[in-house]
This record gives sequence, C-alpha cells and structure tokens, in this order.
Amino acid sequence: MTRTDFMLSKIVDRKTAAQRVAMWRLKNDQVVFSNGCFDILHKGHVAYLTQAVSEGNRLVLGLNTDASVRRLGKGDDRPINDEESRAIVLAALSAVDLIVLFDEDTPEALISELKPDVLVKGADYDAEETDSNSPKYIVGSDLVRKYGGSVVSIPLVEGFSTTSTLEKMKGKA
Repeated sequence: MTRTDFMLSKIVDRKTAAQRVAMWRLKNDQVVFSNGCFDILHKGHVAYLTQAVSEGNRLVLGLNTDASVRRLGKGDDRPINDEESRAIVLAALSAVDLIVLFDEDTPEALISELKPDVLVKGADYDAEETDSNSPKYIVGSDLVRKYGGSVVSIPLVEGFSTTSTLEKMKGKA
C-alpha cells in the first residue's frame, strides 16, 4: 500500500467506520471522537487534534459536508475548501485515524452509531454543560455518558481560528 493509499484509506463511510471502530475495540483501543468543519487547517487545529488523540488511542473525526457547513451559517463564502479537499488534508495528519463525512446539522447520529469512548471538543464548549440549549453544550455528550464514556474540552491555541485566518487574508486583522 502506498502512502497515498494509506492516507485515502482513512476517509470512509459510516458502515466502514463502524467496522473499524469495532476492530479497534477488540484490541482494547480507546476511541476518541471529535467533529468540525476544519475549513482552513492551521496551528490551532493541529494542536487540538494532537491533544484529542492523546485522550485515547484512535481519533475519529466527523467532518461536516459542504452542505452542513453552509447550514451552520459561517458565512456565504464558507466552506473555503470543499469536503473532499478538507478530508484529504486531515487524512494526511498522523493524529487522525479515520474521517467520516456527515451531512446532518449535528454529529449526534454518527456519535450514536460509533459510540466513542471519549468525546472531545474545544474549550469554546463546556464538557460539564448538560443544557442542550446552551451554546456551550457538546452535542452527543449525553449519549456518550449514558454508556460510560467521557467528555473532554481541550484548550484552544490563542489567536488561531479559521475566522481570524480569513480576516488576515482579507486585510482586516
């Protein structure tokens, strides 16, 4: 298998993701799940993903499709990079074991299917928040806790975000 084949083998559909997660569980690997748009990859993303995988052995990313990014209201020009491009860039990172595109508004159904041991989001979310109406609530946290998993908020790298990167590119920062 070439390096390119290996990289591309990380981008899978839901059924394949469930099969790989089941295989990893047979080896007692701890599966970590996170999700996002990961539109313009930057230092903050890399630090976040590296820290996320350290919460277990395997990192699965739920990646928003282009349509779901647009529905999030991040701006008329988003995503900058299409879903295939974003998936390939993420697959090139050693911290990422698997990427699954999801088209829903939230990754809740994907989390329910994969049942990760650890659910991770950035510190702009609160791992202790239980009010699903709160903007700090981590979608799927109730599901993960119900079957004994844990929920973790990871500190963000100050000054790095896709929005700030875009502002710099437009000369607004």
